[in-house]
Amino acid sequence: MPRVTQVLRRACKAIEDLDLLKILESELSHELSAMRFQDDKVGSFGDFVLEWDSPLSQDVVLRKKYSSGEEVAVSALLGRDTFQGDGRLPGEALLKICIKKPGLSSILKFDCVASNRGGSEPDFDIRNAHYIPSSSRVDTSIYRGPLFSDLDPALQHELRQYLAARGIEEKFTNSLLLHLHQKEQGQYMSWLQKLKDMMVENQ
Repeated sequence: MPRVTQVLRRACKAIEDLDLLKILESELSHELSAMRFQDDKVGSFGDFVLEWDSPLSQDVVLRKKYSSGEEVAVSALLGRDTFQGDGRLPGEALLKICIKKPGLSSILKFDCVASNRGGSEPDFDIRNAHYIPSSSRVDTSIYRGPLFSDLDPALQHELRQYLAARGIEEKFTNSLLLHLHQKEQGQYMSWLQKLKDMMVENQ
């Protein structure tokens, strides 16, 4: 009965593939009907230039340079979903902000999180602020100072104002959050479509 066994195996595989294809089609239809973020227009990033935004990667990099020579670079990607329900943008954005002064090799680096739990204004938290002596050598063993939450509240406020003065403010983080959500949804739909096309070709 080897032939019967082979036929049964092929039949079972065909049924499994058909079920998977139906699931993929259903998920694509759901994403197309929902389009939670695609109809929203991303606002301005201010003076920042979108330097890196590959469709093959999850992160983006923005940069701006002042006439004085000071540079501000921001890398960001989506983290975990922080809000379950009717939140407009459920995912949080993980940001690394690096500021370099002209003529210096040192960098001031901030680890931040931006989120929007349904309100008009995003939540923006600085998790850590580091002074890195040299941009050419990043050593994980170098002491980078205390946690941001352990700093004096007045100093925490001044550092938030320091970032806001360099364009890291409400409009910027709102635009960045929306862009990252649109990027993730577009990549997910593209992956679903490619997987569906591969299955159709192999039938």
